[in-house]
Amino acid sequence: MISWLRHLIGWVISAFRSREDLILENLALRQQLLALHANRPRRRLSARQKLFWIVLRRLWAGWKKPLILVTPRTVVGWHRAGFRLYWRVISRVRKPGGRKPVGQEIRALIFRIAAENPTWGAPRIHGELLKLGFDMSEPTVSRWLRRVPRTPNPAQRWLTFLRNHREAIAAMDFFTVPTITFGVLYCFFVISHDRRKIVRCDVTRNPSSLWIVQQVREAWPYASMHKFLLFDHDSKFGRDVVSAVRELGSEPLRTAYRSPWQNGVAERWVGSCRRDLLDHVIVLNERHFKRLMREYIRYYHEDRTHLGLSKDTPAGRLSTRLPAMGRSVRSFSRLGGLHHRYAVAA
Repeated sequence: MISWLRHLIGWVISAFRSREDLILENLALRQQLLALHANRPRRRLSARQKLFWIVLRRLWAGWKKPLILVTPRTVVGWHRAGFRLYWRVISRVRKPGGRKPVGQEIRALIFRIAAENPTWGAPRIHGELLKLGFDMSEPTVSRWLRRVPRTPNPAQRWLTFLRNHREAIAAMDFFTVPTITFGVLYCFFVISHDRRKIVRCDVTRNPSSLWIVQQVREAWPYASMHKFLLFDHDSKFGRDVVSAVRELGSEPLRTAYRSPWQNGVAERWVGSCRRDLLDHVIVLNERHFKRLMREYIRYYHEDRTHLGLSKDTPAGRLSTRLPAMGRSVRSFSRLGGLHHRYAVAA
């Protein structure tokens, strides 16, 4: 009885409603049925269905009544998102007003000049840009300089210091090598920064401060020491070593904790020594290790070319002119055949 009464009331209401409202309501219900069957088990509407509800909201005032799948708030959110997208497209198509924006290339150049010259300000950078043909104002350069960190990179400052004082800098360090009997040998070396020469190299089983002091003294027996001597925070480089270095006329400089890049010349030499020699041999004892290091240092000074020396050797290797036709190239074995040196046959 209640269901019949409900149908009767609905029929009376529909009789007094306009035909357009009835068509739109049926269309909305059909659209929801299609969306319900097409999106099982996850009820998500496609872009076309969302657009349908946005257009229906603009055309029909009673669009909320037959709505089941989504809430009116969701449809309003779709409409606002479409409004933002519309004006975003319009703003990109239209020509922007105001001053001409600074291009990415000029911004990158300003940042590069500021990073390479930390003491320069906007006037000097602006002058360099004018000489390069960039037409822009000094206030524009000053505005972009505010986005550049004023303090240079600590690594860059340290690298600049090393390059400016490489003739007066030497570095010392240790590296370890296991033996065939599972012992450990310590290799101590001193390397100069100007030509990457090994000033002193020795091997021991029990390194101590007094032993290191003696090695430092033997590194410069007749000539004066370098002005600066770099080393890390190894416990073996104690107060006795620091005092001895100062007595010999050099200034000891310790690198920061866990910063091997500050002593990069010494670290690179250790890496080269391992790759060229120690990774391919088994050290028998201390005597064997010393002989290997003597041969490697001779090869390192006289034969091995270095990128940091413009493809030259620390001792200075003479270049040979282009050989004439018929002249052969001879090879000389180094380090037991691990490496070779080549020369034009006479």
